[in-house]
Amino acid sequence: MKEISVRVDDNDVERALRVLKKKIQNDGLFKRLKMKKNYEKPSEYRRRKKREALRRQRIADAKRQKRYQRYRKTKRS
Repeated sequence: MKEISVRVDDNDVERALRVLKKKIQNDGLFKRLKMKKNYEKPSEYRRRKKREALRRQRIADAKRQKRYQRYRKTKRS
């Protein structure tokens, strides 16, 4: 697990807390804690992992497709 730190400037604790919360969310700590809260059957674990992988693949394909369309438009001109 990596170390998460936030600097507090001018006693602005509220802003620092918002930044910390965002860093924790981006790190996925909340998600991991939520998953550990309840037991997950091995079959559910495999199904969830497969769903997450498919989602990552769809996002990557969409980005790739968008890049290709942008390249095609510039090449025609």
